[in-house]
Amino acid sequence: MQLGRRELHRWAFGMGMAAFLAGPSRLLAAADGDPLTLVDPELRPAAQAMLAQSFPPMTRAALPALRAGWVAPPLLAPPAPAVEVRQIPGAQGTPPVSIELIGVRPRAAPAPALLHIHGGGMISGRARNLTAFCQALAAEFDCVIVNVDYRLAPETPFPGPVEDNYAALAWIAAQATELGVDPRRIAVMGESAGGGLAAMVSLMARDRGKVQPCQQILIYPMLDDRTGSTVKPSPHLAPVGWPAAANAFGWSAFLGRPAGSAQVPAGAVPARAATLSGLPPTFIGVGAIDLFVDESLAFGRRLIDAGIPTGIHVAPGAFHAFDFVVPEAAVSRAFTAAWKSALRTAFAVRA
Repeated sequence: MQLGRRELHRWAFGMGMAAFLAGPSRLLAAADGDPLTLVDPELRPAAQAMLAQSFPPMTRAALPALRAGWVAPPLLAPPAPAVEVRQIPGAQGTPPVSIELIGVRPRAAPAPALLHIHGGGMISGRARNLTAFCQALAAEFDCVIVNVDYRLAPETPFPGPVEDNYAALAWIAAQATELGVDPRRIAVMGESAGGGLAAMVSLMARDRGKVQPCQQILIYPMLDDRTGSTVKPSPHLAPVGWPAAANAFGWSAFLGRPAGSAQVPAGAVPARAATLSGLPPTFIGVGAIDLFVDESLAFGRRLIDAGIPTGIHVAPGAFHAFDFVVPEAAVSRAFTAAWKSALRTAFAVRA
């Protein structure tokens, strides 16, 4: 079953992504002349509109308003896969984890599965903001998707959000027969903070040795707490999108200590992992003017050096979350095609 592109993306602006990303970027608008010169021409109108918006400074007091800005889009109607909300066991001593289970149906053979982790800077966002996206993916790939509503920082700092997502991964594997899932073909995917959490889940899975994802799809992932804190980005990065100050705030909330501190908890920052050996094949996609481009490339290089099959796609002229904001742009379509190709290849492999 294939859903049309218009139906797939009709919810993109309604999800609140543009409102979430726009305001802090405005602070960078005058940093080095016109901030739009490096933006892909098809993305410029949206970038200009985002720069024109205002948003309060990123503080804990501003979090309620920030979170309220994420407006969940409507679910896709049939024939899109149905959505079932479930509570699954969390880590020992933690609350149950809320998930959305999408795409379970009778099949002739076990289906692949995808653990999806939403973004939001570690401090905002909800699974429901990406439900329609996950419905479309489940239809296109004929797979089962678990979309996780993990706990957010600063109320729940590390390791809570990672444990929630790992619990969902372990649950998929344990319930594979009930779900009609092939436990050898479970991939993990996330965007932005979700991409960083996906990498943390893969590291946790490697270290615990109980379940191994077949692939990780990291979409402009949030991988390094030092970006924007102790490591200052190039001036031309993030003229639109997630800026350095917001990144430092999100990481500080997640870590429970200032971003860029000399010591961070083991497993909390993928870029600081001692070794990346043993991780699953990886796709990393990022925009060329995204704040996360340098850390994405550095992480990809480390994966390659560790012998991990790795694909990296850098979208020219693209800011953070550009593919959600302007999905019809050629640069967005090429970006989406690249990560979907990696996921399709992973799902096609049968042990």
